[in-house]
Amino acid sequence: MTTVLTPASPLTAADRCDRCGAQAYLRVVLASGGELLFCAHHGRKFEPELKKISVEIQDETGRLGTTPATASDDER
Repeated sequence: MTTVLTPASPLTAADRCDRCGAQAYLRVVLASGGELLFCAHHGRKFEPELKKISVEIQDETGRLGTTPATASDDER
């Protein structure tokens, strides 16, 4: 997926996928002025169409492979 990172606020656990309600890891800013949020699965599924209608894609899927620094040792 083509990624454009901007000073937009980071996605949080409160940001939900517009398709399924899972945690969002992609913010897609549309040429029409709106925005859509997607989980990694739906972001990949709709990638070709999203590239055609977006002006910016904030991709935070890299966070999926990391353990938060605040996780306890038994969670690591």
